[in-house]
Amino acid sequence: MSKTVIGIFDSARDAQEAVSRLSSAGIDRDRVDVANRADTSTSVDRNDDNDTSFGDSISSFFSNLFGDDDDAKKYSEVAKRGYTITVHANTTDEADRAAEILDNTGAIDVDERATQISSGHYNSTSDYNTSHHSNLVGDRDINITDRDRDLDITNRSIPVIEENLEVGKREVQSGGARLHSRIVERPVEEHIRLRSERVNVERTPVNREATSADFDTFKEGTIELTERQEVPIVNKEARVVEEVSLNKQIEETEETIRDTVRKTEIDVENLSDDEIRRRRDSSSYNDTSYNRDDNRTI
Repeated sequence: MSKTVIGIFDSARDAQEAVSRLSSAGIDRDRVDVANRADTSTSVDRNDDNDTSFGDSISSFFSNLFGDDDDAKKYSEVAKRGYTITVHANTTDEADRAAEILDNTGAIDVDERATQISSGHYNSTSDYNTSHHSNLVGDRDINITDRDRDLDITNRSIPVIEENLEVGKREVQSGGARLHSRIVERPVEEHIRLRSERVNVERTPVNREATSADFDTFKEGTIELTERQEVPIVNKEARVVEEVSLNKQIEETEETIRDTVRKTEIDVENLSDDEIRRRRDSSSYNDTSYNRDDNRTI
């Protein structure tokens, strides 16, 4: 998306300085358009037809940007009395650089100037303040840049901003453990000694005379003898042989956090004699340097 930055200036000197700084900032000259003021105070000789044509061109340009609304009329009226620089930026960063350059070289406050014009209090030496306006028109991002300057201002400041590194803590999951229990079987064996009984029948030959005791047992009868043996008896006893548990051990470590922070640093540069002389000489700059025949116009 292309971005268009517009600055309106009171003097040809400021407009010339803005164009020079834009070029030094790497913005190609063919992407910078300049439209001249068309009021009667300019030193450029124009007839009424030229003034009317220029005013119509300015009005058409801002009507295309804002539509037929009050903003288009306001900016058109202010632009007709000044020098309008239009920068066609390719990126947002380039647009921001261009806006800063236009601010620093004298772009006027359009709202305040429009109020002065409508109230009849405007003259070429009117004081003005600065602001920076950004408007979105259609698919193009339009930055209308005015300068924050008062002719009587004696003090200006640049804010010094410094970033501080703040380090905090938050808990995150870094690991863990889970216990699962299962039943397994394994074969075991034990040795045991067992005793068993066995009944034997023995026959002993005898040859003697029977006695009365023998006659007492001389009848039918039965005798028996029981055999016994030991057999294994299996029993299982469950015993707790080990306990497995989960617990946490807290450790603290020292860690060094490294990052970068930004800070505004101010470099003081004194104006050289050549630069002071060049600015003094440029005050006599002729308005014809911005004639519509020599520059791209709106």
